[in-house]
Amino acid sequence: MPSMQEMRSETMRFDDLYWEASSEPIVEDDVELEKIVAQAELPVLLAALAAALGDTSFLDSDLQPPLTLVDTQPHPHGGMSPEQQERARALALDGLRQLRDKEVTSVDLLEDDAVTDLLGYLTGGREHWFASLKHELDLAPDKGGAPQWTFDEVADGRDFPVLIIGAGIAGIAAAYRYSQAGVPFTVVEDAPTLGGTWAKNTYPGVRLDTPTFGYSYSFAQRGDWPHQFAEGGDVLDYVRDVAERAGLVESIEFSTRLVRLVWDEESLTWQATTRHSGGQERVRAFAAVVSALGQLDRPNIPDFPGAELYRGVTMHSQEWSHDVDYRGKRVAVIGTGASAYQIVPALADEVSGLVLFQRSAPWMLPAPNYHDGVSDTFAWLRRKVPHYAQWYRLWVTLQGIPGRMHTVTAEDGWHGAPLSVSAKNQEVREVLIERLKEQLADRPELLENAIPNYPPGAKRMLRDNGVWAAALKSERTTVITAGIERFSEKGIIDKDGVEHEVDIVVFATGFKPSDYLDEVEVVGREGVEIHDFWKGDARAYNGVTVPGFPNFFLIYGPNVGGVVAGSLHFMIERAVEFSLKAVHEVLQRGASAIDVKPDALDRFVEWVDAGNRRMAWGQPYVRSWYQNSHGRVSQVWPYTNVEYWEATETVKADDHEFLA
Repeated sequence: MPSMQEMRSETMRFDDLYWEASSEPIVEDDVELEKIVAQAELPVLLAALAAALGDTSFLDSDLQPPLTLVDTQPHPHGGMSPEQQERARALALDGLRQLRDKEVTSVDLLEDDAVTDLLGYLTGGREHWFASLKHELDLAPDKGGAPQWTFDEVADGRDFPVLIIGAGIAGIAAAYRYSQAGVPFTVVEDAPTLGGTWAKNTYPGVRLDTPTFGYSYSFAQRGDWPHQFAEGGDVLDYVRDVAERAGLVESIEFSTRLVRLVWDEESLTWQATTRHSGGQERVRAFAAVVSALGQLDRPNIPDFPGAELYRGVTMHSQEWSHDVDYRGKRVAVIGTGASAYQIVPALADEVSGLVLFQRSAPWMLPAPNYHDGVSDTFAWLRRKVPHYAQWYRLWVTLQGIPGRMHTVTAEDGWHGAPLSVSAKNQEVREVLIERLKEQLADRPELLENAIPNYPPGAKRMLRDNGVWAAALKSERTTVITAGIERFSEKGIIDKDGVEHEVDIVVFATGFKPSDYLDEVEVVGREGVEIHDFWKGDARAYNGVTVPGFPNFFLIYGPNVGGVVAGSLHFMIERAVEFSLKAVHEVLQRGASAIDVKPDALDRFVEWVDAGNRRMAWGQPYVRSWYQNSHGRVSQVWPYTNVEYWEATETVKADDHEFLA
């Protein structure tokens, strides 16, 4: 009989839905290999070679990347010095020769010591990162994430159906982990197809504003992404492919909206009312509910005076009408956030006129490769070096742990407020302003309004490869900063009294992220409705559980959104895994439900609030969508992946009540 470790290793080998058993053999000569090495990301290549060849000499401590903190743009090779790079290239070239000559095309699971050595090299010995990084590494025998128990083992014969709400990024993660544990579940999805935000946001120019390899599940590590910042269609295809490969699609009820949840005190179950697109309602009992409704999902369209008078076409960025031909038309775009930042450059050369209504200018981080495909070198390494793409993804992930956190941390008594929060933040501000000056040197009237009047990092920072400035400078574009007075039949009248006649109005006005579960009635213990409990200030322990709402789990709930550090998928997966641990506790104890205690929630919120008050977005003079109607930062996580790993690692019995 195989040992538990052997069984676990076999499980982990196939945990990744995109596991590649072997790579292509290397047939290139030394001259070609030298060209490859010259363009490779050296720490990643050395780690991949060490793993493939089982040789720790590639992890020379003298060649350890210093992981120089990122200010405005990434440092190649983790900040390696030129001398380190030269020696690393010679070592990497020798490694590629060995792969070729020894015909190495595959890697088995690594030994624990090898994983420790590799992580020690890549992280500079930061051991407190190791556990969270193993979660992202398929080659680690103790990867974690996948449940090490099954429903039949713990609760064979028990009736314990789980409802998962939503089939977007979070819903698919939840369905996958619950399926691994064999917990019976049903997914309801309001839309007729899966994909969540990536199925809904199909506007021109839509793509990631985070590096592609950091935007994927730990259990489905795709290596052949075509773009460095994936286009929206690529992400949607990936999410759908994951669901299909994992066999989840048949468990999803499409065109089915959850409208009401009521906790039944007698049966200790959730009575869920769902409504099909045809209007039919159905009430079912579920032992537990996992809410994977998106944070940026409900469009926010301000109540502009006279909007009902306008006779042209209107659409929100998330509800783009592809039946409307914008080419050669006069178009107004309201907003300068992340969606507008992608829409405006995509439209600027296609329309006869573009009017951009700007309330506040965005901060933009240099990203020359924003619209680029992956390089030929990367594509070669992915095909020829075993699991190179996985190591690259891990490299992106570990660099994102500190991220740009140090650039947006406020200094007490800083004299530069409200334009900056610290000396480092002021330095970033000055660098980004200089870039704007270069881009708009020939249009000084645009520059004046292109410099944000708030600290870098106080609001979402965008990726800049020059196309935004080019669109603003287009002879077709007019930038309006006076604000909107009202709509008219023919267009929009600004507060200077100027009427802008347009054929199409695009509302790139964002969403209502703080209104969690706004369209769902959730009635918990003692008849308390969750929105009455929150009173406009959504709070959840670990962003997951709310007192008085047993066996109810939020995925990517309040206060866990990453903005300058971390990973969306990591936070989602950890919330899912925490919920599954809670379910395991319930089943193992023979209980009916678990409910977090109010004082545990209070301690968590106090800790998170203290962290947010230290950040640019938490300063009293800043206003953004990170805050709710009370002014409290309720969306953003002020720490790193590592702290969230620790917070969600165990279900603390003292913080919870178990209902019989």
